[in-house]
Amino acid sequence: MPSLLRRPWLKRLLRAVTLLLLAWVLLTWLVVLALRFVAPWSSAVMLERQVSAWLHGEKGFTLHHRWVPWSKISPYVPLAMVASEDQTFPYNHGFDFHQIQNAINAAEDGQRLRGASTITQQTAKNLFLWNGRSYVRKGLEAYFTVLIDLTWPKRRILEVYVNIAQLGNGIYGVGAASDAFYHLAPSQLSAAQAARLAAVLPNPLRLHVDRPSAYVLRRSAWIEQQMQHLGGPGYIDGHAPAKPPH
Repeated sequence: MPSLLRRPWLKRLLRAVTLLLLAWVLLTWLVVLALRFVAPWSSAVMLERQVSAWLHGEKGFTLHHRWVPWSKISPYVPLAMVASEDQTFPYNHGFDFHQIQNAINAAEDGQRLRGASTITQQTAKNLFLWNGRSYVRKGLEAYFTVLIDLTWPKRRILEVYVNIAQLGNGIYGVGAASDAFYHLAPSQLSAAQAARLAAVLPNPLRLHVDRPSAYVLRRSAWIEQQMQHLGGPGYIDGHAPAKPPH
């Protein structure tokens, strides 16, 4: 190996690769830093869906998205998302290793592979990446999750997530969803309405807020119970009585 490093072309290659990696880290971190303060006008998943609609000739498809600042969102909405998707959110650092291990154990036992993504991971994927399963995408998701967790406060992560999460076919974020399904301002949503939005998050193309199946109704009721168990909206900022057990 030392003899290889004495070759000028190899030194130049290693230097170039190092500079490219440093440039990538700096550029992506600057983007993440900017989005801590600036509302994203869209997301990678929204753009992917729009391009897919164009390519497949979905003439009736319209993408609906409207950014809503935290102060104008009902506190029940982020609480419902946390109760449904990631109850350790106020305490974890972007990853829930307990749930990851549970998913691995389930897969080893022959059960269907289930997701173990935190809200931070889902925000990273929705904002910067694409749908699908691959080691490259999961690696990038982990990378952006670390950047977001180190750069954004918890409230900002939730603010972005509730504004870009897909809640129906072409409906992204609480602003578009509250308009489409409830004809209310996002600040007026009740606990039950917020729970119904969160209930469709596992598959918003198959599950419907406005035409809820028995499963969606059961899941909505469960989410409401979890919201009460977590102690209300104060839980988001870590003011709950206790950390929820696994």
